[in-house]
Amino acid sequence: MVIGAISDTLGRGVESVGSAISETFFEPVIRLGVTGLSRAGKTVFITSLVANLLDRGRMPGLQAAGSGRIQAAFLQPQPDDTVPRFDYETHLAALTGRNPHWPESTRAVSELRLSLRVQPSGLLSGLSGPRTVHIDIVDYPGEWLLDLSLLDQSYDQWSADTLARAETRDAAKTFLELATGTDGTAKLEETTAQGLARSFTAYLNEAREAGFSDCTPGRFLLPGELEGSPVLTFAPLPAREAPRGSLRREMARRFEAYKAQVVKPFFRNHFARIDRQVVLVDALGAIHSGPQAVEDLRRAMAGILGAFRPGRNSFLSAIMGKRVEKILFAATKADHLHHKQHPRLTAIMEALLRDARDRADFAGAKTQAMAIAALRATVEETRTYDGKELDLVRGTLLDSGKQAAFHPGELPEDPGHLLAPARKGETAWLDADYSVMRFAPAELTLKPGEGPPHIRLDRAAEFLLGDKLA
Repeated sequence: MVIGAISDTLGRGVESVGSAISETFFEPVIRLGVTGLSRAGKTVFITSLVANLLDRGRMPGLQAAGSGRIQAAFLQPQPDDTVPRFDYETHLAALTGRNPHWPESTRAVSELRLSLRVQPSGLLSGLSGPRTVHIDIVDYPGEWLLDLSLLDQSYDQWSADTLARAETRDAAKTFLELATGTDGTAKLEETTAQGLARSFTAYLNEAREAGFSDCTPGRFLLPGELEGSPVLTFAPLPAREAPRGSLRREMARRFEAYKAQVVKPFFRNHFARIDRQVVLVDALGAIHSGPQAVEDLRRAMAGILGAFRPGRNSFLSAIMGKRVEKILFAATKADHLHHKQHPRLTAIMEALLRDARDRADFAGAKTQAMAIAALRATVEETRTYDGKELDLVRGTLLDSGKQAAFHPGELPEDPGHLLAPARKGETAWLDADYSVMRFAPAELTLKPGEGPPHIRLDRAAEFLLGDKLA
């Protein structure tokens, strides 16, 4: 194990030196990790970001674009031959075609390289010609990132924490009855293990549908080629002394195998090489789902920040040859609110981020919270209702295809009015009701040089990439 860690560290050291030489003397490469918690719109974000970097008419907030220093942008073959390519063209056609629709979400790691030819600014502008900057966008499920927290836990710790959370969720009732009614000290029977794993997986899927964010292990939701394998055939069980060969001992062994054979390789091969990271969050969906979903989102954000804070865990200390420099937490679907409420949504995200930083004892990377819409699906209007002016958004309903105007409710000016009930474990908001409407993408007519319409995607790009394009 020690030899393996030393070997990994040396390998990464050589790679880091090679990368540094390449960036200094040739063409710098920025590896941008993009992940999202449940229903946050990761595929749409990547597609719109790439489209708006190729055609930059809607990107004034990205200084290199607004000043005209980005002279050209083009897609190139990705550098990792064993990672699937992000299917940009198909996703863009889904969003901008005659019958626009939301693209299929990606369920595994994918990658895309976008290259920009940039004229340097400042003193270098008169001394050198344009240089090429490569942006390698790495797309991966947010559930896999949350799995990092498992590396610090034993099976007993994970079981206790998972069962305690499940007790507060209606979706867990069937699984809890099965788990508490199963004798973990009995001899392993594979059919019993499979039944527990199926019930646990069903609970995780229902929890995610109900708006909860922290639904680990992530591969139970996105199993891929591992579906049905022993490494995904375990579940949390109440703490008991269990003899060798018992169900509970085997569950613990498989939990450790999951960490060693699934979680660690992902972070070693993909996560450890990321320079900048964006985490997309459906904060409005969590607010609509209630205080418990907001508290779960708060915990998930703390866990994510913990993933960027190696030190306690020897494995992470070995694989993280460099720290991620910037992390953006972006509340998506800002187009579901009138622009007057955007500052309130941003304030809620900032409060969640600040609390997550405290809980994770995080320091190192620059972090920022922002409210965005990678693809704007609505327009705004104001109507008079009961003698009062009401700010609405109008769009095409996803389920019926009909046009509708919508007011989701007023977000509080003080984020504490949401976070306090969430911390207390309240089951519902006492003095407000927040709604969510599902809109289809709008039909677009794009002028030459324009990417799809968005809200603050240019500012997000400036935070994540701007200093590398100077």
